[in-house]
Amino acid sequence: MLNLALFFLVVAVVAALFGFSGIAGVAAGIAQFLFVLFLVLFIGALLLGRSLLR
Repeated sequence: MLNLALFFLVVAVVAALFGFSGIAGVAAGIAQFLFVLFLVLFIGALLLGRSLLR
């Protein structure tokens, strides 16, 4: 999932460099959403794993 977020971030940067602001905005929004989703799932897995060890 983090790979997808990085992919869309790169797409957003490349699109912004070529002047495609609409595509860059959408790709940046998708990258941001996927990154936040990754962080939430990662923190949830850490907390769940920690509670299972006790």
